[in-house]
Amino acid sequence: MGLYYLETSALVKLYVREPGSEHLLRLAARVNNHRFAVLALSRVEMHSAIRRRQREGDIDAAIADRLLSQFEQHLESRFIKQVLNDQLIDLATSLVKRNALRAYDAVQLAGCLMLKENSATDEPSFVCSDKHLLQAAEKEGLACLDPTSAL
Repeated sequence: MGLYYLETSALVKLYVREPGSEHLLRLAARVNNHRFAVLALSRVEMHSAIRRRQREGDIDAAIADRLLSQFEQHLESRFIKQVLNDQLIDLATSLVKRNALRAYDAVQLAGCLMLKENSATDEPSFVCSDKHLLQAAEKEGLACLDPTSAL
């Protein structure tokens, strides 16, 4: 059983078929008993990603509504929500300086680092599809997983 922190580029893959989805779906199968954490801010990012795909014609409105409803249920029942607070924002600010990250990327990385700091037993793996962000996470000492990489 492992603890995985899903940055939004990975989280979307659980709901929308794209490269890396199969890898994440296997990882998320309940038989594995893995735990998954997401940043509270991922809720906004997830809605934005799904609605963008709807606007671009990749998925229709009914499917977008169903995917977001399913995500909201999982957010309450399946995911550990990492809260946004001043300590996390302070850490994200320092990550921007150390790693030249975009704002939300730094906040996501800070969320995983805070989870690691507060986890008594399991060290989380940072799951992400952004190469630059993965490099920063590795530099910060996190175990990383890119779901688009070969197994």
